[in-house]
Amino acid sequence: MARPCPTRPLPAPCLPDPGLRWLLSPGSCRQGQEWSGTWKMRPLVSGPLKVVFLVLASLCAWYSGYLLAELIPDAPLSSAAYSIHSIGERPVLKAPVPKRQKCDHWTPCPSDTYAYRLLSGGGINKYAKICFEDDLLMGEKLGNVARGINIAIVNYVTGNVTATQHFDMYEGDNSGPMIKFIQSAPPKSLLFMVTYDDGSTRLNNDAKNAIEELGSKEIRNMKFRSSWVFLAAKGFELPSEIQREKINHSDTKNNRYSGWPAEIQIEGCIPKEPS
Repeated sequence: MARPCPTRPLPAPCLPDPGLRWLLSPGSCRQGQEWSGTWKMRPLVSGPLKVVFLVLASLCAWYSGYLLAELIPDAPLSSAAYSIHSIGERPVLKAPVPKRQKCDHWTPCPSDTYAYRLLSGGGINKYAKICFEDDLLMGEKLGNVARGINIAIVNYVTGNVTATQHFDMYEGDNSGPMIKFIQSAPPKSLLFMVTYDDGSTRLNNDAKNAIEELGSKEIRNMKFRSSWVFLAAKGFELPSEIQREKINHSDTKNNRYSGWPAEIQIEGCIPKEPS
């Protein structure tokens, strides 16, 4: 139904709020005609309200800046840019550095065993080594390894080294002193033997017998500059699964070094004496 065209503003009681003003929408409305327009409201903002609004806006802006400053870390812009750039990258997983084991084993020996490693010489510049419980018993660093057969004696019960000695088997008559050294080892001893350079030229039959009595299977197969390592037990038996001996002969066609075969090694874990 059409409403009559108003000729004056609404009276004060008709206004919904003192801060609002009622206005006529644009349209043709003349005296005596019906008006088909609509009523509209426009907010009336006074001066004090503007001041309050500006203060609140300033406080919000200041607080937003404060929060932004707290959230940004104290780092150079280049670092921040790199961090943003690397958000979408796939993380790189790094494997932990393997823990070093006794005598450079790949896996650790049980706590109730001794770790050992025997390494023969290889070439003129690679000296033999005897390692026991991560202690170097014989080697170039200690200056106690030389041409011939190198022997270390260890007390099986305590794990302490008893004696070390090298015997030249290329020059001199050292088979006799080596036999006496082997026989001097007390019962329940571990004997570790490794060659460097030549260990067979002056090795006589009595010396071979003494080593053979300790369980060697290869001592009679020794040749000039053969690489040889041997683990022996005196006064007790070692478990059958322990690697005890290894040999590699010099061969001009297959030698790794000029005139020398490649070095060889054996390693393992020797069960300790039950307490």
